[in-house]
Amino acid sequence: MSLLERYENLVLDRPVLMLSLLGMLLLLFGAYIPDFELEVSADSLVLENDADLEYYRNIRARYGSDDFLIVTYTPKEKLFSEANLKRIGEMRDRFKKVARVESVLTMLDVPLIESPPINLDQFSEGAPMLGQATTDRELARRELISSPLYSNRLVSPEGDTCAIQILLKRDETYQSLLKERDGLRIKKLAGELPATEAVRLNQVEEQFDHYSKQLVEQEAKLIADIRLIMDDYRDFARMHLGGVPMIISDMMSYIRHDLVVFGFGVLAILALMLSLVFRRIHWVLLPLLTAGATAVVTTGFLGMVGWPVTVVSSNFLALVLIFSLSLTIHLIVRYREQHRLEPDASQRHLVSITLRSKAKPCLFNAITTMVAFASLVVSDIRPVIDFGWIMAFALATSMLLAFTLYPATLMLVRPGKAPPSRDLLGMITESVAWLVEHHGGKVITVSLLLVAMGALGMSKLTVENRFIDYFHSSTEIYQGMKLIDEKLGGTTPMDVIIDAPLKQAEAEDEWEDDDFGEEDEGFANISYWYNTHLLDDVASIHRYIDDLPETGKVNSLHTAMAVLEQLDDKNSIDNFFLSILYKKLPPEVKAQMVSPYLSEDGQQLRIAVRVYETDVGLNRNELLNKVRDHLNSERADSGESVHLSGMVVLYNNLLQSLFKSQIQTLGFVFFAILITFALIFRSLKVAAIAIIPNIIPVILVLGLLGGLGIPLDIMTITIAAITVGIAVDDTIHYVYRYREEWLKDGDYRACVHRAHNSIGRAMYYTSMTITIGFMAMVLSNFVPSIYFGLFTAFAMISALLTNITVLPILLRTLKPYGKLQPTK
Repeated sequence: MSLLERYENLVLDRPVLMLSLLGMLLLLFGAYIPDFELEVSADSLVLENDADLEYYRNIRARYGSDDFLIVTYTPKEKLFSEANLKRIGEMRDRFKKVARVESVLTMLDVPLIESPPINLDQFSEGAPMLGQATTDRELARRELISSPLYSNRLVSPEGDTCAIQILLKRDETYQSLLKERDGLRIKKLAGELPATEAVRLNQVEEQFDHYSKQLVEQEAKLIADIRLIMDDYRDFARMHLGGVPMIISDMMSYIRHDLVVFGFGVLAILALMLSLVFRRIHWVLLPLLTAGATAVVTTGFLGMVGWPVTVVSSNFLALVLIFSLSLTIHLIVRYREQHRLEPDASQRHLVSITLRSKAKPCLFNAITTMVAFASLVVSDIRPVIDFGWIMAFALATSMLLAFTLYPATLMLVRPGKAPPSRDLLGMITESVAWLVEHHGGKVITVSLLLVAMGALGMSKLTVENRFIDYFHSSTEIYQGMKLIDEKLGGTTPMDVIIDAPLKQAEAEDEWEDDDFGEEDEGFANISYWYNTHLLDDVASIHRYIDDLPETGKVNSLHTAMAVLEQLDDKNSIDNFFLSILYKKLPPEVKAQMVSPYLSEDGQQLRIAVRVYETDVGLNRNELLNKVRDHLNSERADSGESVHLSGMVVLYNNLLQSLFKSQIQTLGFVFFAILITFALIFRSLKVAAIAIIPNIIPVILVLGLLGGLGIPLDIMTITIAAITVGIAVDDTIHYVYRYREEWLKDGDYRACVHRAHNSIGRAMYYTSMTITIGFMAMVLSNFVPSIYFGLFTAFAMISALLTNITVLPILLRTLKPYGKLQPTK
């Protein structure tokens, strides 16, 4: 008994047994669905092996975490009224009690030196604060809205909005596990990992993953608790929550919402479309059953192996629907075609003919599409690589279930009445075939014009995007980021780090102070930056960065000194005064004004910058290069070293890698598909013809992205691979059916008409059903999901039109099968 006979004996002759085995398989994988995870962390939005990431972590370890939330408070009454100050104090005290909160900073808690004016001795004994009853509130208001340290940071310059900054605790367990894991991974990549450490790496990775999940849950609860507290004060003020942790948490919520709501929504629309197209309940249920089973197996597999889904791969279920439905619709159309030819045939005969005729093109299609998605592994971005492997597994699963679950279930259904031989769709496909036959030259001309326009659009592709553009203007994330940018100095943190020359840093350890009798009084002489000479340079650097249109609030040693120098009532700023000032600063004041901007040994300068996320002209790469080039040029003779750090740098590195990997991916995809086509069709000429309808939709989709000014980002990067996967499906099915028709009589013109009236129907059904289904995603609150739905729909239509117009014209014109005699 041949393998084919064994297969049909199990699937077609014993369908109940086959379905029972598949049911057990689904129960097995379904049991792991609760372990399925969605990971939308800051770490998933950066390059895994980025050297700047390690530097960023070191800087954060030295100067403290930049993991903070900002609560904006814009009261209906005057901000500095007694009632509002009391409410701000109440919120501060309540926020402090929330788990994982390290500290809370408000305008009530910062030292003031002009409310009323005080000298150094008075300041060292205890500076007044707005929260104290003895402080002159009007003077404090004037100082806070004009202070270079507090204005545009804790209070808006207009004095109508304040910020409550909530600093989150740095989790040392997480950092320790992370450091150990990354260290062992580096050894593994270098081939220097002994067996004992390999075991330890597995343990650490497991511990790290488990601990990371706990942190995500804790952070989600923290943000929920913060919002509950805010809700108690919304009657008195307009309030928003901002900060990277909140953005990440809300992104996860949006993606989870879209997975559930739009998953079922798209499913319902697809069911409606299938019912309108095929008008029989089993033709609706069978495709959805197969697609649902594929989703269960894939999701369960991800839960089984502990493979989390990121923002990149979060739409994998939607893609599972696309490719699974495509397979089953092709089988349905082929079955109905055979039923139309043999209306009295048995169900087994009809199903057997369908499977035998579609096995090769469906298998070839699955393999080629898997190649398209597997090509994403050439990317440097871990979530993109994972997405490629996830889709490869999903495609293999959909192929398996389409040829087991679908036919076994169909065997339990009676053939019924044969479908009509003439319908509206037949008229549409016949009209397209007529267009191809009589106006092929015009079709090619229009296609070339569209390709030229697409290429022009591709030349405008960028990787610059703004987090704020991911969300609708009605969402809290959008409104909060907009308010923080407009009134509180910007959203995204960036650090400018400048280290003293190496010789100066080495000399610091050998320094002996001959000028001061007390140890701390000589700090201005020991520190490279904290002295009268270099503070002028710090001021110059600060002003340069502050004058850039992309930057908002800039804090540095210069900011602190601009405030603290007012304590010198003798107007004699020198190193002696600076050293005395440094010594007399209360610890809590030093922790706010000096320590965040100067290393403990005085050899490293940090300038904390916030970038305007709402700036429509924001170009992170240009900004970073501009700052880096300017400072390297200005400080070249001093021997200082300049580094840029922060989320702006890390995210920019990701974006630049996206652009690079997009080019690498496209080149690899088309080369791999060309080779695959050559092997499948056993003809390099046919492969060369078939690759063209796959290139055109990609150019059109990417050209539309560029033309509309929509940048490549962590989600749109996968659009090219998705487009190729969709186009490949149409191409393989059409070329395979076209050759079958050609073998009948060798008439290239007649082949087009017969292919359009057979496989053209399946292509049309698939494309239109999925296109309308995915248009529902425009209702999402998460803009990347909207783009995904729209551009997937556009890719479907582009692939369909290209494969039923350009492809048959090329096949008819170039005659790749020569003058071979048709088979008898």
